[in-house]
Amino acid sequence: MARPPAAPPMSDPLPDSPPAPAPADQPGPEPTPVTAVPAVNAVDLVKKFAGFAAVDGLSLEVPQGAFYAFLGPNGAGKSTTIAMLTGIYGADTGSIKILGRDLKRDPLGVKASIGVVFEELALFERLTGLQYLVFCGRMYGLKGDEATRRAKELLDLVELTNKADGLIADYSKGMRRKVAIAAALIHAPKLIFLDEPFEGIDVLASAVIRELLKELKRSGTTIFMTTHVLEIAEKLATHAGVIVAGKMKASGSVPSLQAKYQASTLEDLFQAIVGTPRATGVRLSFYGSQGSTP
Repeated sequence: MARPPAAPPMSDPLPDSPPAPAPADQPGPEPTPVTAVPAVNAVDLVKKFAGFAAVDGLSLEVPQGAFYAFLGPNGAGKSTTIAMLTGIYGADTGSIKILGRDLKRDPLGVKASIGVVFEELALFERLTGLQYLVFCGRMYGLKGDEATRRAKELLDLVELTNKADGLIADYSKGMRRKVAIAAALIHAPKLIFLDEPFEGIDVLASAVIRELLKELKRSGTTIFMTTHVLEIAEKLATHAGVIVAGKMKASGSVPSLQAKYQASTLEDLFQAIVGTPRATGVRLSFYGSQGSTP
């Protein structure tokens, strides 16, 4: 979790008022299933920094219950997009609805219903892992006993029980990543955003996070994840999107995208859209040349 979560609003109204009942002699409209409301619905998003468009006319839709792999090369605009979708940055133009709520009109309602872990973590290092999770739970409106119970369960799940009373300042990068993910889950959000959750962590921490993501997927939680580890996305993603230079190049279910681009894997899909890197035949003029003595 990159930033302390915002306190949830005092009330949690539904995004839209229910329709008036139909007359008795006329059938009413079919009820809309909850899953019909997209978890994420963004239209024509633009975000500029000093005149440079980091995100340029981006639109995407993520159904509830999906595991959405948001892919793109470095500097494509992935982190900026997540910052807009979670209310950290305001979009210059465009609209965002999260779980049916308009982000501009109900920012606290949106933030209370999601979890976020940014690539660059900003945790309270002078708290212990247990204290930090309890703090986050209380910020989301949990009572003290329930916040403590959930915090201990999450610490056990991410294999940090033996470090629960240690200061976060003394945690390794992988441990910090795990406690940040735990903090993002303590209020049981329906949607979680993960920005490069496997960045800079060892194979053991990676395995714990991978198993946690599998459990979240089984539970029906919507996961929106950026990653450069395509092998992990390959095993988990149901939907994917590819962004290049701030523009959305493709988005949809993994099978439909693979069929469209005749790609058997996400890596093939990525290369079909982004291009194949010049991975062979690279030479340095000053390496291996005869007579190049210091």
